[in-house]
Amino acid sequence: MVAPLGDLSPAQFLAQYWQKKPCLIRQAIPDFEPLLNGDDLAGLACEEMAESRLISGSFAAADWQVQHGPFDEAVFSSLGEENWTLLVQDVEKHYAPLQALMAQFRFIPNWRLDDLMISYAASGGSVGPHTDQYDVFLLQAEGTRRWQIAETYNPELLPDCALNVLRRFTPEQEWLLEPGDMLYLPPNVAHHGVALEPGMTWSIGSRAPSAADLLQGLGEWLAFTDNEGSRYRDPHLEPATRPGEITSDALQGLRELMLTHINDKNSSDAFLTTFMSRFRLAHEPVPPPASMQPEAVLQALQEGQTLLRNPWTRLVWTEADGRARLLVAGQARECEIWLATALCTGQQPEINTSRVDSEALATLTRLINSGHFLLNPFK
Repeated sequence: MVAPLGDLSPAQFLAQYWQKKPCLIRQAIPDFEPLLNGDDLAGLACEEMAESRLISGSFAAADWQVQHGPFDEAVFSSLGEENWTLLVQDVEKHYAPLQALMAQFRFIPNWRLDDLMISYAASGGSVGPHTDQYDVFLLQAEGTRRWQIAETYNPELLPDCALNVLRRFTPEQEWLLEPGDMLYLPPNVAHHGVALEPGMTWSIGSRAPSAADLLQGLGEWLAFTDNEGSRYRDPHLEPATRPGEITSDALQGLRELMLTHINDKNSSDAFLTTFMSRFRLAHEPVPPPASMQPEAVLQALQEGQTLLRNPWTRLVWTEADGRARLLVAGQARECEIWLATALCTGQQPEINTSRVDSEALATLTRLINSGHFLLNPFK
């Protein structure tokens, strides 16, 4: 599948732009025609499982207001003709055909890609100048939007505002994006997009955990898996002379206690893969009402039925000693590398039934019975 990078190869893009500088790609997807329109997005924003926001206001007036979904249909009929934006997260998980668009960005590792957020904006619609802490591809899907960016800016935010809008913003570069055009922005580049006419921008975002995310997750993981880990010890303690003081030796001992778990490769690798298979996971897959037996799973695959991955399931794996440790939404499973690779390839992975032994069949059966995959009778 061709990456939507214009004349750039994935290797060139990653070497020259990824996490380094912005990149404007004219007609990244030529003759792009969106599979959803504004009415479709509004309908999705009324659903309980959809994460949605309605933002109104303008940078000039500093009158930002935010409402969170799910919304009643009457909300949309009451909106004016300008200065509002509807945003919906994880749209590709709600509408499966959009997985094909996400697949075009698989030159980025699966575990680093997040979701497709779609925004529909009336004329003048915007979310204000702001920064993101992650890489994002901004694909213009419908209408025209003006993008302004600045790599040097004052980080002060607008006070008493529901959005993280920059208080001051002086653009350094500016472009008009039309359908099929795409702007890539690395983290911490200030950007301000304003719709010049009603239209949609599709944002393909990435996952980038912070140090706080990882350290908090590590603490929770240790508490769950290792009875909180080892405890602080001070067998060479001397009599205290200054009440309330934590000595430099004690602080060093506390640091070493933390680092013991961080630097334990086996333990930290197990935590990190588990954490990343669940990071920013909005919903849990639901098991089917009836379980299947391994023999029935194998027969279905041999008869041509394919696997279909639950859109809310996230899979990652690591290699050790020629085997794969597969993490499925936080649950670990050992398997052969070929199976882990196949399961992580696309929404409808192809399984070579001639390679399915009893271990592989047990893994597949478990994934189906836990709701992470289902059997699809249609090829």
